[in-house]
Amino acid sequence: MIFHKILINWYLGNKRDLPWRETSDPYHIWLSEIMLQQTRIEQGLPYYLAFTEAFPSVFDLANASQEKVLKLWQGLGYYSRARNLHETAKYVAEELNGKFPDNYKDLIKLKGIGDYTASAIASICYNEATPV
Repeated sequence: MIFHKILINWYLGNKRDLPWRETSDPYHIWLSEIMLQQTRIEQGLPYYLAFTEAFPSVFDLANASQEKVLKLWQGLGYYSRARNLHETAKYVAEELNGKFPDNYKDLIKLKGIGDYTASAIASICYNEATPV
């Protein structure tokens, strides 16, 4: 059997049931990617669930106070991620009418989005062949 088939079969039999794997919504993929930077899934999952409940859309996050965003982020560390998340949400909501860019080249231009995150969003949400 070819290695990639072995790997895919292993994944299909062992993958964890995670909420961001049930969507191709760039907002939710973006949240998960930012939250899980240098954070274990077990620690990040409750934060992801709290954020998506408090801020179900990019508009909700953009309209929140920075104080509320930082309060929900409390305990995840690296607070620049939360500030960048909030700033980028405002930009996407106000300047892009709530629509995330649909390609790697434009995603990477957003504050707080680096190579890995831009690649993940582009490939998961828009089927762009970008290596992660």
